[in-house]
Amino acid sequence: MGRPPHVPVLRGGRPYRSLEAVRLPDVRSGATVAEVSQANAGLVARDLAGAEAARRELEERTVAELVALARRAAGLFLEGELPLGDGLQGPGDYVRQLSATTGLPESLARANMDKAGYVLAEMETVLGGLTRGLDLEILDRGWGVQDGRSVSYRRETDLLGAVLPSNSPGVHSLWLPAVPLKVPLALKPGRQEPWTPHRLAQAFLAAGCPPAALGFYPTDYSGAAEILLRSGRSLLFGDRDTVAPWVADPRVQIHGPGWSKVVFGEDGAAAWRDHLELLASSVADNGGRSCINASGVRTPAHGREIASALAERLAEIEARPLDDPRAALAAIPGERAARLQSDHIDARLAGGGAEDVSARVRGERVVEAGGCWFLLPTVIWCEDPGHPLAQAEFLFPFVSVVEVPRGELVRGLGPTLVATALTEDPALSRELLAASWVERLNLGPYPTSRVAWDQPHEGNLFEHLYRQRALQIPAAAGGARPATA
Repeated sequence: MGRPPHVPVLRGGRPYRSLEAVRLPDVRSGATVAEVSQANAGLVARDLAGAEAARRELEERTVAELVALARRAAGLFLEGELPLGDGLQGPGDYVRQLSATTGLPESLARANMDKAGYVLAEMETVLGGLTRGLDLEILDRGWGVQDGRSVSYRRETDLLGAVLPSNSPGVHSLWLPAVPLKVPLALKPGRQEPWTPHRLAQAFLAAGCPPAALGFYPTDYSGAAEILLRSGRSLLFGDRDTVAPWVADPRVQIHGPGWSKVVFGEDGAAAWRDHLELLASSVADNGGRSCINASGVRTPAHGREIASALAERLAEIEARPLDDPRAALAAIPGERAARLQSDHIDARLAGGGAEDVSARVRGERVVEAGGCWFLLPTVIWCEDPGHPLAQAEFLFPFVSVVEVPRGELVRGLGPTLVATALTEDPALSRELLAASWVERLNLGPYPTSRVAWDQPHEGNLFEHLYRQRALQIPAAAGGARPATA
């Protein structure tokens, strides 16, 4: 076997090997999969000072040209041999390396790879959804006429920073539109998952993106803080403790825990058996690792029946080796980490008011398969929506089922990234539409895990990067005629 590959820092799109590097271990054997150069906070600060010049390079391209560039990048990302350190990385190498360091099965790594490739290939559709059908040439000219009105948008930043996670490669689709929107990137990858943002950056470069527009900075907490402080706009992914210091900063778009839920109306609860597969998909798609996976089910009736049936259905998902095409669970990095999470759940069960319904059909929660440790799907029946496990979220298929009176269904949901409402009750639908604590709403039988790429499930990148300005231009100059007071 040769030396493990080196993952470099990308400074203005160009590889840089730092004196400090960290090793990425295989979740199965502990063997080194790669060495990753580390950027210190000073290096990050120096590079980000040049953001304005990088933005000017992107401004020389039209949005249409950058959309075509993204389409070329899609093919390169999915099929190309792209630079990785001193060598090349093919799509098969990417899938195996990603799986080895994150514990994501190779089958799910490929599925997430396809998601990112789709967003790149269909960027025009994605931008149409983000901008709500804006004539994108208006961003090239600075102003234009839309629906009979003179409109103009101003860019709010010279740079988009992104502090990224390791849980699922699918989240990287959220920052991809920045390049076609003419905003340079500074990417801080998750510790176990440098593979996807690095490969996407290399695909952009190979497709002809100006190198100055792409920065890739594996770094520590202080380097991540520099990205958030020095970027006019940024995306931050992390758990509650990670995002807490930044929630009040309007420059930072927070992507924290999802607490996504399926909500039954009284009519939907009566027909709950018809929705069992939707529940299973919502909880377990992508190994249960996404913020859009349902971690809660709220129903006014039949709660115990729903919990028992869902536990039996999810018990069909077995722990399998990461290279098994049937694998649907992600591995936990080591037995100790798996047991710590399991013990955390059991400690809260010991306080009463909740039951691990899955234990009747599943047996042990922590198992070993193919040299990896896994947490098996877990369905918790909670007697009270205030129980600690009723608002818990983990990086494996975990869901609480709570029976809640109809009048308390919506106001008791709490923060909810995605809510799927199984009801034809117009009053309940209106309550959910008015609920400011629900980010994305599915009125109908759509799994919470199903994403429509022309409708962002968390935040809107265009609205984060651009702001509409008031504009009046004489009709003789091509503007719309202003209305009279």
